[in-house]
Amino acid sequence: MRPTPADPAAWHAHLAEGNARQARKRVAVDVLLRDAAGRVLLVNPTYKPGWDLPGGMAEANESPEETATRELREELGLPITLYGLLVVDWVAPHGPWDDQLAFVFDGGTLDAPVTGGIAPCGEELSKVAFVTQGTAQGLLGDSLRNRFNAAMTSLRAGQTAYLHDGSRAW
Repeated sequence: MRPTPADPAAWHAHLAEGNARQARKRVAVDVLLRDAAGRVLLVNPTYKPGWDLPGGMAEANESPEETATRELREELGLPITLYGLLVVDWVAPHGPWDDQLAFVFDGGTLDAPVTGGIAPCGEELSKVAFVTQGTAQGLLGDSLRNRFNAAMTSLRAGQTAYLHDGSRAW
């Protein structure tokens, strides 16, 4: 017999059991930051090849917005404000990785005094650079390049993009 809310302890145990069997998604978060000239901030991680947008992976029970602010504070010492969601990308399982949800948030345009002082904090990043959209396209890997281009389009259109593996889902 299935427990009911009339027995709160049994009901809670029943819900916890169902929760333990449900799929868990990895969550990646990037932030699109620009300078006054319209260039975008890229970072060069030490733990993987190639350039990336600033951001990182969510910790357990951490919202995507909290992940964005934590990662930028930890890696760049930047207190940021998020101005909206630009992209949600469902990334299919690949290699040793399960599927994930990747978010790109609009971090706005940073003032010159801030952009001039951005430098890696800690050991996760080796370099940071503000680059043009064209240069970014040449530095980013295929899947991230597609997500980046969708984010730039969303920024101009004022509409969030939903992607599957970097391609528009609809």
